[in-house]
Amino acid sequence: MAAFDTSRPTVGLSAGRISGMFVSLFGTFAAWNDARVTRNSLSKLTARELDDIGLSRADIDAVATRVSR
Repeated sequence: MAAFDTSRPTVGLSAGRISGMFVSLFGTFAAWNDARVTRNSLSKLTARELDDIGLSRADIDAVATRVSR
C-alpha cells in the first residue's frame, strides 16, 4: 500500500503572519485615508464655520491626526 504525505513544513512566513501583515497594512491605509478625508473636509470650511465648531485653521492637522488613531 502506498502512502501519500500531504503535510508540508512551513518555510518562511506562515499564513497567520502574512494575513496579519495585510490586516495591519489595510488598517494603516484606512487610518491615513480617514485623516486625509477629514483634513480635506475641514479645509473647505470658512473661518467662521470653523469658529462655530470651536476650531481654527491651525487645529485642522491635529484633529485629522486624532481621528485617524
